Amino acid sequence: MSGLIFNGLVNGIIVGGLYALLGLSLSLLYGVLRVVNFAHGELVIGGSFVAYLLFNALGLPPLLALPVAAVGFFVVGWGAYYLLIPRLSRSDDPESMSFLLMYGFSIALAAAMLLLFGADSRSIDYSFSPISVPIGPVNVSTARLVALGVTVLVTLAMGWFLFRTLPGKALRAAAMNREAIQIVGVNIVRLSALAFALAFGLAGVTGVLIALVFPAFSPFSGGEYSIIGFIVIVLGGLGNPIGALIAGVFFGIAEQMATVFLPQALAQIVGFALLVATVLVRPTGLFGFRTLR
Repeated sequence: MSGLIFNGLVNGIIVGGLYALLGLSLSLLYGVLRVVNFAHGELVIGGSFVAYLLFNALGLPPLLALPVAAVGFFVVGWGAYYLLIPRLSRSDDPESMSFLLMYGFSIALAAAMLLLFGADSRSIDYSFSPISVPIGPVNVSTARLVALGVTVLVTLAMGWFLFRTLPGKALRAAAMNREAIQIVGVNIVRLSALAFALAFGLAGVTGVLIALVFPAFSPFSGGEYSIIGFIVIVLGGLGNPIGALIAGVFFGIAEQMATVFLPQALAQIVGFALLVATVLVRPTGLFGFRTLR
């Protein structure tokens, strides 16, 4: 039993790291723009398909697909902001309209991936050497450990950006009070475009890592990751990127440990139970703050 618990804990940390990246990118987008990105899961799966294409067409290993996905999705996100978001600002209810817009965007992305790749699940037939590494009483897949290492590096890089650079500090300030930072001369349009592009870039990176950690993905997998992302940002506090990171790891561990002690069917409701409990007990999230409006 101790081996199962240890295995659940290790896998929970690995999966939780990916959930943390999901929550971080969603939290940036919601915190700065108040955009409910229902297409986030489809963007993540798009990153997985980018890694799949690069590996099968060019023989490019998944790790080398990371910068391609990050830069490509960043550029797409920058352009998508100017194409989609300015129209939302002229709406009477931008948050509700953003939900409808991004929901339609998610359907369009899923349909495009279905057209290009078909409905069958795909996987990247790539393995590291050695295939697994012994950690305590269990053997852990090397691919999962590599994904965890990349996740830690990306998280540290984002932490440095958010806390040590002027644009990062501006993003955090915009999440707390969007109107106040405009008074001191911050270009809110350019800052919002940066947040949008960063969210897209992080989604692409997360998709590549998901292709390493999970055995298969398909055009229909996006909805699941969107739901997980929303659970994470509600747990961590809407618009709080650091809270999203902590909540992602917490949720990953809780989910994996639930599979050890509960039947599979019951283990799947743990995330929703945590979500409902958080909303009832602490509506601002475990690490949330009340934004000034």
